[in-house]
Amino acid sequence: MVTKKGPTKGSGGKHRNALKGKGPTPKAEDRVYHKAYRAKRTADRRKVADPRIAARRRVAKFTSDSDDLVIGRNAVLEALRVGVPSSQLYIASRIEHDDRTRDIVRLAGQQGLNLLEADRLEMDRIARTGNHQGVILKAEPYQYSSLQELAERAEKKARAMQSADSAEARIAARPLFIALDGVTDPQNLGAVIRSAAAFGANGVILPERRSASVTAAAWKVSAGAAAHMPVARVVNLTKALESLKEHGYYTVGLDGGGDALVGETGFESDPLVVVLGSEGKGLSRLVREACDSIAGIPITNMVESLNASVAAGISLYAVARARREAAGTATE
Repeated sequence: MVTKKGPTKGSGGKHRNALKGKGPTPKAEDRVYHKAYRAKRTADRRKVADPRIAARRRVAKFTSDSDDLVIGRNAVLEALRVGVPSSQLYIASRIEHDDRTRDIVRLAGQQGLNLLEADRLEMDRIARTGNHQGVILKAEPYQYSSLQELAERAEKKARAMQSADSAEARIAARPLFIALDGVTDPQNLGAVIRSAAAFGANGVILPERRSASVTAAAWKVSAGAAAHMPVARVVNLTKALESLKEHGYYTVGLDGGGDALVGETGFESDPLVVVLGSEGKGLSRLVREACDSIAGIPITNMVESLNASVAAGISLYAVARARREAAGTATE
């Protein structure tokens, strides 16, 4: 019997998935049954157990770009004595203690800080230097106030003193701020804060850019005054001054080429903002234009300009003296 072969049926895609490839061959170290996989696992465990790697992880957790570290025995002891807000203290293992380190450990315990011990390698990585003398203090970020909070607090105090019997107390309670334009040295800032507290100012105003911040260095120079003197940071100092002027404040800028002497502008007994520029450049153009008056401090030709913190102390004293004189005139 002869049969004629006809057309055969195709798969019609029924086994198409079976024809697909499985992708590239995995690396030997990724195959669980391969000896390279076991070797990689062993190397990873050894790496995790390495004390140097563990030290790097702890350092990365302890530090960041925004951390404010106080390094060295004298600096740490002074910071703890003036009450710089801190969270942790690192002490080198097997450190040779002296009177300073004993006082450091005692003050840190009284302030409830976390005391952590680290080896030399870890201390060097945290401090990013080997000159730490076995002691590193981590300061907490400073809590700034808003400009509105400063103004409301100052005006509330002024209203409360309006009922006082003493004219000197009423005038002295009128709002007084000091603003810094381009002062980038933290130690200058700390000295300004100290002067502001000494002469009864209500706060310090700083721009966010091109300005020093309240770091541990500034806190130490302020001799603890930073704990009581509120500091506000503003995006634009010129707009901040204009906003205060809309609420009845007057602004007096300090510059060598002023049209009046400090303390003699006529605005001292009003709500006032004293504006200081940097030692080198002085007031910026826009800030200068925002001031109601530019006052100068009379100095000899032997000195070109004064340090910002020195100028702040002189100007705040001049304002305080002018307010006392205005109170004396009011009672006559």
